[in-house]
Amino acid sequence: MSVETPQLAADESHTIDVAANLQAVRNRVDLAARQSAQGSEGVSLIAVSKTHDASRIRPALDAGHRVFGENRIQEAAAKWPELREVYDTLELHLIGPLQTNKVKTAIAHFDVIQTVDRPKLARVLAEEMTRSDRRRECFVEVNVGEEPQKSGILPREADAFIKECRDQFQLPIRGVMCIPPIGREPSPYFALLAMIGERNGLSAVSMGMSGDYEVAIAFGATHVRVGTAIFGPRQR
Repeated sequence: MSVETPQLAADESHTIDVAANLQAVRNRVDLAARQSAQGSEGVSLIAVSKTHDASRIRPALDAGHRVFGENRIQEAAAKWPELREVYDTLELHLIGPLQTNKVKTAIAHFDVIQTVDRPKLARVLAEEMTRSDRRRECFVEVNVGEEPQKSGILPREADAFIKECRDQFQLPIRGVMCIPPIGREPSPYFALLAMIGERNGLSAVSMGMSGDYEVAIAFGATHVRVGTAIFGPRQR
């Protein structure tokens, strides 16, 4: 069952208090993780900073957070290089769809690609990693709800695709990711993704967002992607 998004903290000027929100989410992640098989050190919180500018992101960085997620490659390329000059050990995850003509830019700016979902993309990623000598960890995106408007490999095709990514393209596949259908109970979809990851020997399972990350952790999430509960509504 989905949980409600936690109340966003605000400072005295009624703006979003990113640091306070971040700490509140960290506390809830830690509690959910301790109550699950992962333990408190087993879940990575990806702060999803899409549409938010550097001024909104810096409070999270100043609070020590270093793992972030972005949906749009051009947006990330515009704001993260400058932040990397100031803040070290950043880990940036691409969590939005990736077109093959944007692969070069994606590999240049992201540390992890979470949306590998088709053979052509896998091939282009492998070629660019070889060309640039930059290895990037990858997640296979699974369309757990089999929704025609969404990207992601279908669940029944996931095993064969993961094998193809590993054996044919030699991609460093670390895990699987999903976005369950909106408005539906997410638990069955989380269970399905965790099962796909387990039977393929993958250690990472990326699932759960602001409204359901605690449920995702209960079903084995190792990475949760939380944006609104930390940064507030999208800025654009």
